[in-house]
Amino acid sequence: MALRRLNKFIADSGYCSRRDADQLIAEGKVLVDGRVAVLGERVDPGARVTVNGQVMDGAGEKVYLAVYKPRGIVSTAEPREPNNIVAYINYPLRVYPIGRLDKDSEGLILLTSDGDIVNRILRASGRHEKEYEVTVDKPVTRQFLQSMREGVPILDRVTLPAQVRKTGDRSFRIILVQGLNRQIRRMCEALGYRVTFLRRVRIMHITLGDMRPGHWRALTDTELRALLDTLGQGGDTAGGAQEDLEQ
Repeated sequence: MALRRLNKFIADSGYCSRRDADQLIAEGKVLVDGRVAVLGERVDPGARVTVNGQVMDGAGEKVYLAVYKPRGIVSTAEPREPNNIVAYINYPLRVYPIGRLDKDSEGLILLTSDGDIVNRILRASGRHEKEYEVTVDKPVTRQFLQSMREGVPILDRVTLPAQVRKTGDRSFRIILVQGLNRQIRRMCEALGYRVTFLRRVRIMHITLGDMRPGHWRALTDTELRALLDTLGQGGDTAGGAQEDLEQ
């Protein structure tokens, strides 16, 4: 039977992403048949792999969820964070978030047990669209909209061009193809505005629809097929710049 990379074996078990698996291996927390594993090694399907004492099966159930994250919930699987999103939705299988949505924001975030898909969806080279509804503390001007479209200097760089349209006196929609830390809030602050409400309503082709805060649903077969087609099949996802799908 074909050998499999250890990080992929762990990811296929639904424990974490390949990148996180490599970190666990480097920290000596992974054992293969009772010995400490090493980075880059390959294992056969019958190997006994444990992470922090937990046995990996190499073929966990693949779960893909769309979740409406409420404000105040933190986009992490870290158990030391009492308001982490994994504990909040309390799904019966181990899942973890793809990317982030900041604590003060609400809206769509994806959770999965498929560690193999995480790096693909976070790859900056994909230029995956994310759409947001935003309300600010003063009237939205034509100059503000133009600046948001063309790019705003934040975090020692200028943001990539974005699609922006006004939806009200103090509100707008924006479509981003990058995910810098608290990007929309920082862009607005750089232009003298303060965000008072921010909701992500779309990631690629997956939309929030009529979901309410705290609700979650499995991706439909159509959504999942389109997601996998968009991200591509097969091949190693290691390497390449990454973004956080973060706001």
